[in-house]
Amino acid sequence: MWWGWRGRLRRQAGVADLPAVPDDAAPAVLSVAGQYVTTTSAGDWLDRIAVHGMGIRTNAVLELRDTGVLLLRKGAPDIYIAAGALEEVTTQAGMAGKFVEADGLVVITWRLGGKLVDTGFRTTEATAKKPLLQALKALVPAEAPQAHSPQAQRTELPEADTTRRNDENE
Repeated sequence: MWWGWRGRLRRQAGVADLPAVPDDAAPAVLSVAGQYVTTTSAGDWLDRIAVHGMGIRTNAVLELRDTGVLLLRKGAPDIYIAAGALEEVTTQAGMAGKFVEADGLVVITWRLGGKLVDTGFRTTEATAKKPLLQALKALVPAEAPQAHSPQAQRTELPEADTTRRNDENE
C-alpha cells in the first residue's frame, strides 16, 4: 500500500497548493462538527487526492464564512475553499474509504487550481446536515456550472414522448 500511495503522490505532484486562509477572513456564520472524509477528482469517488494530506480522513469542524468554507482538520492541514471556487454542493452515500446511508455525506465540488475536486464531509449530528446543505448551496455562485452532476447529465424525454406515455398509463 505504501508504494501505491507514494506513486499516487508522485502522479499528483502538479496539483495546486491548498489556498491560504485569508488574513481578513470573516467570522464563522455556521460551524458544524464532523468528519472530513476525503477529497477526490470530481465525479470519480475512487480517485483520492493524496497530496497536501487531502487523502487522510480526520475529525474536523466545517466553518461556513461569507467568503468561503474552512475545514479545520485535526492532524492535517486546514482546507480553505473560497466562495468563488465552489461549483456544486450535493449529498452522496459514499466516497473512497467511507460509505454510509443514502445522502449521508455532504459533498462540495470546487476548483483546486485548474482541477475540479469533490470534498466529502460527514456531520456528527444528523440534524446539522440540512442547515449546512442549505447554507452551502446559498454560497455557490449562481453562474457555477454543474455539468458533472447526475441531474445535469439526465436526458429528458421529448414532450411528445412524455404525452404518449401519460396517455398509455390512463
